[in-house]
Amino acid sequence: MRGRRPPRLRAGVVSVVVVNYRGAPDTIECLAGFDDVDWPADRLELIVVDNASGDGSADQIRRACPTAVVIESPENTGFAGGCNLGVEQASGEFVGLINNDARPDARWVGAAVEAFETQPTVASVASKVLDWEGATIDYVEGSLAWFGMGYKRQVGETDTGLYDVASDVLFATGAAMFVRTAVWREVGGFDERYFMFYEDVDLGWRLNLAGHRVRFVPGSIAYHRHHASMARYGSWREHFLLERNALFTLYKNYDDERLARVLPGALALAIRRGLARGGADHHALDLARGAEVDEAEHTDVSRHTLAPVYAVGDFVDHLPGLQADRRRIQAARRRSDAELLPLFGDAMEPAFDDEGFLSGYRSVVDAFGITDAFGTRRRIVVATEEPLTAAMGGTAIRAWAIAEALSVEHEVELVTLRECTATHPRFACRSVTDDELRALERWCDVMVVGGVLAWVRPWIAQTAKVLVVDVYNAFHLEQLEQAAGATRVAVVDECTSALNAQLGRGDLFLCASAKQRLFWLGHLAAIGRVNPVSYDDDPTLESLIAVAPFGLPDAPPARTGSAMRGVVPGIGPDDRIILWGGGIYNWLDPLTLLRAIDRLRRRRPDVRLFFLGLRHPNPGVPQMSMAAAAQELSASLGLTGTHVFFNHGWVPYTERQNYLLEADIGVSTHRAHVETAFSFRTRVLDYLWASLPVVATGGDAMAEVIAANGAGIVVPPDDVDALEEALFRLLDDDDLAARCRRGAAAAAAGLTWSAALEPLVRFCRAPRRAPDLLAGLGPPPAGAADGSRPFDLRRDLALLRTYLGDGGPAEVARRAYGRVGRLHLRSRS
Repeated sequence: MRGRRPPRLRAGVVSVVVVNYRGAPDTIECLAGFDDVDWPADRLELIVVDNASGDGSADQIRRACPTAVVIESPENTGFAGGCNLGVEQASGEFVGLINNDARPDARWVGAAVEAFETQPTVASVASKVLDWEGATIDYVEGSLAWFGMGYKRQVGETDTGLYDVASDVLFATGAAMFVRTAVWREVGGFDERYFMFYEDVDLGWRLNLAGHRVRFVPGSIAYHRHHASMARYGSWREHFLLERNALFTLYKNYDDERLARVLPGALALAIRRGLARGGADHHALDLARGAEVDEAEHTDVSRHTLAPVYAVGDFVDHLPGLQADRRRIQAARRRSDAELLPLFGDAMEPAFDDEGFLSGYRSVVDAFGITDAFGTRRRIVVATEEPLTAAMGGTAIRAWAIAEALSVEHEVELVTLRECTATHPRFACRSVTDDELRALERWCDVMVVGGVLAWVRPWIAQTAKVLVVDVYNAFHLEQLEQAAGATRVAVVDECTSALNAQLGRGDLFLCASAKQRLFWLGHLAAIGRVNPVSYDDDPTLESLIAVAPFGLPDAPPARTGSAMRGVVPGIGPDDRIILWGGGIYNWLDPLTLLRAIDRLRRRRPDVRLFFLGLRHPNPGVPQMSMAAAAQELSASLGLTGTHVFFNHGWVPYTERQNYLLEADIGVSTHRAHVETAFSFRTRVLDYLWASLPVVATGGDAMAEVIAANGAGIVVPPDDVDALEEALFRLLDDDDLAARCRRGAAAAAAGLTWSAALEPLVRFCRAPRRAPDLLAGLGPPPAGAADGSRPFDLRRDLALLRTYLGDGGPAEVARRAYGRVGRLHLRSRS
């Protein structure tokens, strides 16, 4: 049977593999359960692998279940080998594994397939497994101890529905699980060296390392009736397999650094566990010392004690093959150990409660520094001033993405000073008072802030915790356009002071582009953060300020409903839609665009321009004068309601893809000013995500991305003719539009949140205070608007020594005179 070419996979078909070994009655009852499964019979393939039972089981199963395919294995290769043989002959797109002493719930198959079809990155579904009566839990979440042994923390608990929350897990239980058949074959399925025990742990770990997801789906339920199947092998053999297979698993899957720490500790712990399981320590020691003991009393003790010794020996014998597998697995690695550690559960949990074992466990953990190897999980607060609701603005979206990225490896709280209705299964999300935010500062290891938060809450800048400051938005430059009237000078000055307060204290800064990084480096240098200590620590200053742009979801957009066509009066199913994908702000230029549309409608009467939002979800953001000017111009040109449409609200973040996917072109226009040079137009990112051809004004970072990838057409600012012609070409030339769509998709592939936030994720694995702040250096206080430094005895004495060394007393006098003169001029002005 082995070596036969696998059948071609059939889309939408589920192949279920059941392994039988001298358990025909159980297997027949399991197969009978599929009569009541809510899944089409013509899309279900039942495969039974008889593992050389030699008792007529195969014939019994054929007679009782004629629709099942029965494969007779010439040898007993265990659960792992039996499953591999079954999947090898499966023809379904998905394969389900279920123990022969289990039965499926009606939705076991359907709920799993639904997860696969709606989440393309899910490669395996972990079913919820209950006891036969459905009263107590067998599996809802797999945990892994650091020494490679998988365990089920909730086993035996009454099922109250408490754990009925879909979540990513490290592994599914082989008792009931699903895998995409192609992925199973790609990664090699179960490791047949395991025979039984932990082959499911190993498979799940390998899938996660390769970048796939294993998803617990609580609606996919199976019921398991345990039998003492190991009795025929002996409990000592079970002990042997558990110890050996745990070593196999950790050896193959840990990274080099963690394996170097874990493997010696795991070997020592295996021996210690043998002593604890074999009986009282003095029994084993008596045997080892050759003392005269009662042979009958200690025969079983010695076998249990020696089981881990044999396990270690067998592990060593298998090292050549394991080394080859390890090289392959590590070469294909797409996710770090730190990223996967949260899926372990509590890796430091002993998973055994025998007191004789626990004392030895603690000795091993301390001796080999195991806690340090698993101590990368941090407590992180991400704080924003923006509302966290369905209709989120850009700053809130960015805070959400940061929390989402960091919560993969850490315990994260996302908080806002405003309204919060959003929730996430992986991190806490809530609105907080000032006192609650102070309590979170005391709780956390790292704070991530942005905007003016550290200015309106100045105590944040006094924290001793690691502080990450997000300066992707140069809002003081925006205020040069937005602010108006007598308050304009004060507003810009306040924004600059707010930035000084944060730039003077941050341990790591995040910015949006390489060009913007140069801008912020100048600002940091001006306030004293680029200094000998920070430079000597890292001459590149990349550890001080990192490029972490706005990003895109890793998954492509999927339509969830209609948005404009046939919904907005005046926009028909065949009209050509140009989308302005965000708010209308004073630093943007919708007026040139409206004049271009006024001309374009004479060449293309089917053109429609849709403005996605006018009212920002943050009530603190005022109505922009440019938004009013755009509506006035549109009305005066007779465009409103016929060729131009305004959404006066704000589209929920999770619905924006419906507008993007209905559009033909995405547009972003602005005038030439300093804000443009250092901006990062996040709306253009959305266009690329949806593979939309883009027309944009040149001069900013996104225009460079568009041009470099052939994702659209870049036009000069304030040029109505060029803008109209660019829009016309993309609407009129299908080949050009198709090329631009391909370019947009290519650009989007490198702009995902996972790529954008990688510097922050890496920093939080080993967060640290900025060395120049620890050394006592830093900028002048944020309130010193004139840029002067306060009196500092240590600094002035150091300067005095420098001046004396450079030029003696005359140089000191010259420097002092110059300083007094500058202060005098400031006081007069």
